[in-house]
Amino acid sequence: MCGIVGYIGSRRVVPVLLEGLKRLEYRGYDSAGLVYLGKNGLVKHRAQGKLANLEAKLDQVRQTPSHIGLGHTRWATHGSPSELNAHPHSDCHGELVVVHNGIIENFRTLREELQADGHVFRSETDTEVLAHLIESFLCGSRCDLVSAVRRSLKKVKGSYAIGVLWTGEPDKLVAVRSQSPLVLGIQDDDGGGCLLASDIPALLPYTRRVVYLDDQELAVLRADGFEIQKLSNGRKVKKEVHTIDWNPAMAEKSGYTHFMLKEIFEQPQAILNTFRSRIDPEHGQLCLPELGLSDRNMKGFKRIVMVACGSSWHAALVAKYWLEKWVGIPVEVDIASEFRYRRLLLDKQVLVIPITQSGETADTLAGTRLALKSGAKVVAICNVLGSTITREVHGTLYTHAGPEIGVASTKAFTCQLVALFLFTLYLAQVRGTMVAHERLTMIESLVELPAVLERELPGWQEEMERLAEDFVKSRDFLFLGRGENFPIALEGALKLKEISYIHAEGYAAGEMKHGPIALIDRDMPVLALVPQNGVYDKVIANVEEVKARHGRLILLGSRGDVNIGRISDHAVYLPVIVPDLNPILYTVPLQLLAYQVARLRGCDVDQPRNLAKSVTVE
Repeated sequence: MCGIVGYIGSRRVVPVLLEGLKRLEYRGYDSAGLVYLGKNGLVKHRAQGKLANLEAKLDQVRQTPSHIGLGHTRWATHGSPSELNAHPHSDCHGELVVVHNGIIENFRTLREELQADGHVFRSETDTEVLAHLIESFLCGSRCDLVSAVRRSLKKVKGSYAIGVLWTGEPDKLVAVRSQSPLVLGIQDDDGGGCLLASDIPALLPYTRRVVYLDDQELAVLRADGFEIQKLSNGRKVKKEVHTIDWNPAMAEKSGYTHFMLKEIFEQPQAILNTFRSRIDPEHGQLCLPELGLSDRNMKGFKRIVMVACGSSWHAALVAKYWLEKWVGIPVEVDIASEFRYRRLLLDKQVLVIPITQSGETADTLAGTRLALKSGAKVVAICNVLGSTITREVHGTLYTHAGPEIGVASTKAFTCQLVALFLFTLYLAQVRGTMVAHERLTMIESLVELPAVLERELPGWQEEMERLAEDFVKSRDFLFLGRGENFPIALEGALKLKEISYIHAEGYAAGEMKHGPIALIDRDMPVLALVPQNGVYDKVIANVEEVKARHGRLILLGSRGDVNIGRISDHAVYLPVIVPDLNPILYTVPLQLLAYQVARLRGCDVDQPRNLAKSVTVE
């Protein structure tokens, strides 16, 4: 998740930008850069790798008298990590620069149009399109910077938070938000100026007065104040100035009590980051060049084997349902610690997919190496750029969850599901097993999912807090699901047990009569996932068996389903979406339930006992 910081005011700009970028390091990045306005024009510095590499280039200019500039940390999407692809990006004449967090979905079309008009591109990024596009309006119609930005963005499809600096109007920064976060810092009494940033921690060394930009809003920042407009028509918008009262730990957590809760609420953005550079919603196409395998390879595989541990194993179990349904290919799912110690029937016609958040999980790494020795092709699902596993496999489908600090996986898990869903659609596209309109429907539904989650999260948080109060003293918990939601029952049970220390088990609902039903009594909470899908009636029948034995029923089902309210002690209603995406949707309330129970029990939510974030030993 790219980080943006900008400043205009009375302070020397380089130290302000560097400090802001340091406060945004938690977002994850592979390169960094900054630009400021010097005596003879814009001065730009960029470096691949950590901020220390950029700082080394700035030793001689830290005290430059410039008072306006922009900084950026980049997480690669379009174009490999390199100094050339690092932000800021310039127009043809080096008089205008842009920093950007997001994805320009139609950048290829825009790039071709601009090149035809004589614009020269120097990077592989989608962001550079913005600089040239704004330049084209500044030169072609002689308009001011704000008008040029507004007219440019009317041609852009995608998500963005941007900062723009132009030598033609050296007294201002322009910032715009659409789907990607952006917040303003307002000058303190000492005339500290105005700032912009992707997140509040970057602002706190200089001000605690902030303004949150909403989608489709444009801000003009000057040394003595700011103005916010509607992007569409320039109409001025009055915004409330909020005063942030955070201690350093709270600042790191963006005001949330725990990292886990912060990361649960980051899921809409993380999911968006994971899919947006890889799909073409207009034509229902997917593009996954990072897999490192040709279409011929993809068409030749006879079997897929997935290897993972913990939550990643649950993600693989969901993907098995998707792949067998939409691609018609046999899929095996192995726990990595078991996979590495059994006879492996692998060859070049088998695709092995290891799934690991860190890329350093010992058992998954060992299994990956065995698969490579067997001659199988290997494509990893991973969140950490340059981690060990990504350096050894044929290709990597990166999730873009950003750093996950809480030990219990939340946003990393849902981003793994998104990556696996994308892979399913891509493989179906290559092998011709899914008709175009079905694939388009799936893509459109995935595009809508982040907004659905963002809308529902606050209500779910309140609902799960009330629910947790009823079950905080429970000693056991049973989670039930069927079909692609069965692995989510496993994941819900894992979350509850690992952070609240309540014994919890996940079961396939159809297995109730094969043992677990013996546990049901008035003290046993049973949570079942019952969306209205192809196995709805079967799950309801299983739930009725629990009710007949006086179990305490919690049902998560489809909004408008009056049946679950009649049957259960507690009904939680979720939006109706395409059934294939229910595993992602239904995961989030279960994360919140586990969090609220653990919080009420006084547990260490972010660092539960005996657990580590990355298991790097066997």
